[in-house]
Amino acid sequence: MQAVQTLQPTLASALWPSSTKSGALRAAVLMVMGTVALWLSSKIQVPLIPVPITMQTLVVLVIGVAYGWKLGGATVLLYLAEGAVGLPVFAGTWSEGGGVQLLYGPTGGYLVGFAVAAAICGALAERGWDRSLLKAGAAMVIGNLVIYALGLTWLAIQIGLSDALKYGLVPFLVGDALKILLGACLLPATWRLIGRGKN
Repeated sequence: MQAVQTLQPTLASALWPSSTKSGALRAAVLMVMGTVALWLSSKIQVPLIPVPITMQTLVVLVIGVAYGWKLGGATVLLYLAEGAVGLPVFAGTWSEGGGVQLLYGPTGGYLVGFAVAAAICGALAERGWDRSLLKAGAAMVIGNLVIYALGLTWLAIQIGLSDALKYGLVPFLVGDALKILLGACLLPATWRLIGRGKN
């Protein structure tokens, strides 16, 4: 008979434990905070050559790891819903980045990949993958690969595989590697800061 693995607390549950009375309010506050962070990260660009990058994938992966799979996935789904109804929360200028057409446009696969990646990273964090640099990095690499897989598949349908790799993968590899390194360092450091990390 296989032993059931005990799930570990996430950063969110360690910093703000859930209770029967405050559970719904806690979830609502954290989800709104997460969507605001995603909105801001989509608008802040880092000027790399040849393509500037946003900090959005970093925030997606960190939300997943910090919130756990249910709350992390739900937060990103709320973000997608905000964009679908027309709020300018997706990448673009401060007045752009909203509308349901963006969910089935060239970047639609990446947006859907955000929700899947957040849930996967959250599930790994609940198994203790956020407590060390190597495991946190591995969790975020897996999440990023999921975003690439869904994003590039949909983009290739739109513009062909060669162009999808040229415009939707290659320019972002260095930036995504740096973001994963930053996130992988940040997560275990935060656990150490609150005194709950594993040695």
